[in-house]
Amino acid sequence: MKHTPLAALVLAFALVAPAVAEEAKKEPAPASEAADAKPAPAPAKGKKGKAAKNADPVQLTNPAAPAEQPKPVTRDEAVRRANAFFNASPVMTADFVQIGNDGKRSEGKLHVQRAGRVRFEYAQPATMEVVADGAQVAIRDRKLGTQDLYFINQTPLKFLMKEKIDLEKDVTVQDVQIEDSGVTIFIEDKATFGGTSHLKLIFDPKSFKLKQWDVKDPQGYETLITLFNIDQTKTPDPTLFKISK
Repeated sequence: MKHTPLAALVLAFALVAPAVAEEAKKEPAPASEAADAKPAPAPAKGKKGKAAKNADPVQLTNPAAPAEQPKPVTRDEAVRRANAFFNASPVMTADFVQIGNDGKRSEGKLHVQRAGRVRFEYAQPATMEVVADGAQVAIRDRKLGTQDLYFINQTPLKFLMKEKIDLEKDVTVQDVQIEDSGVTIFIEDKATFGGTSHLKLIFDPKSFKLKQWDVKDPQGYETLITLFNIDQTKTPDPTLFKISK
């Protein structure tokens, strides 16, 4: 059973008491007059409803308070929370789904251990692997047996690789878009191999975990990565980040 708040009881008695007192002042009519008396008209309704003897039951509980609306996330707050997510742990594993510029879908496992160690482990039938060992990035084709090497600072994935991430200093934050479905941070990186890359980092608006990122490379090719089952507690096996020369 709910306990009625004291303030609600006080309010209820304050509303009922004046009508009860007014009824007590009235004297009963003599019996002879009562016999000839015409039926009294129905009590008039006032602003507060019917007279006390026909009053509706008084609600003794407080009306529900309106839900407090969450404060909107500002641009600076969004960038701060994005940095906090990346810097919360030096390790991360996640499942991912990748949609390429041609619409082709791939999936696999992502392993991260800062600073600079990242592995995209693609499931079959994909034949590609992307491995960073802290100094360079290797893009392998298992089917063809080829491997291309790049310096880490030439890739558009600095937000996964640096030991401490500060988006405002590491790249150019062009815009922040805040919606119910997600918070998107638009980034320009002029230091990537071949020219300027553009990224969109999409975060969950409540937990501020990274949900997706979209990369458009200097040639205009666009790749969308969606993350699932993010774990920032498990340390990956160090052998995952070895690059064969």
